[in-house]
Amino acid sequence: MGNSEITVGVLVGNPRRASRTATVAVEVGRRVADVLGGSVGPVVDLAMHGGDVLDPDSAPVQRDMELVSRVDTLVVASPTYKATYTGLLKAFFDRFGAITLDGVAAVPVMVGGAAHHAMAGEVHLRPLLVELGAVVPTRSLYVVDSELDHLPDTVSDWLAKEGASLTKVLSTVP
Repeated sequence: MGNSEITVGVLVGNPRRASRTATVAVEVGRRVADVLGGSVGPVVDLAMHGGDVLDPDSAPVQRDMELVSRVDTLVVASPTYKATYTGLLKAFFDRFGAITLDGVAAVPVMVGGAAHHAMAGEVHLRPLLVELGAVVPTRSLYVVDSELDHLPDTVSDWLAKEGASLTKVLSTVP
């Protein structure tokens, strides 16, 4: 796959519209696309669906499921709720088959108020993504609220450590 073909999708699991989580997710998506030489799109914000995520006949939710399953790389972001990801994100992913994200490189991102939940992305979100067939080549990114004022630096620091793993995995995709 040539780098110009790489599409980085963004999935936001925050139930609030225009959330800090969405801001973080889009920034990570943009920066990952820059590293990979690709482009960002689609951006799916589950807050726009609300309770429709639970409706098995919801065409807009089905459309967004198809969109996120077709990207090369998917940034999946959630605020930290009760030391894990949101129920909205879980309900969305519960609609997927076991290998729906097969061949997708996923980047788990979590946002929280305190650093003591920093492992939530590794302990909870990563296994969910792997269960759906995604390859998760990087450590998750955990952004503490106090880092939001210097978000580009936080993402750059993370990418300096993790970007090579993501690039390596995508270079092996046919």
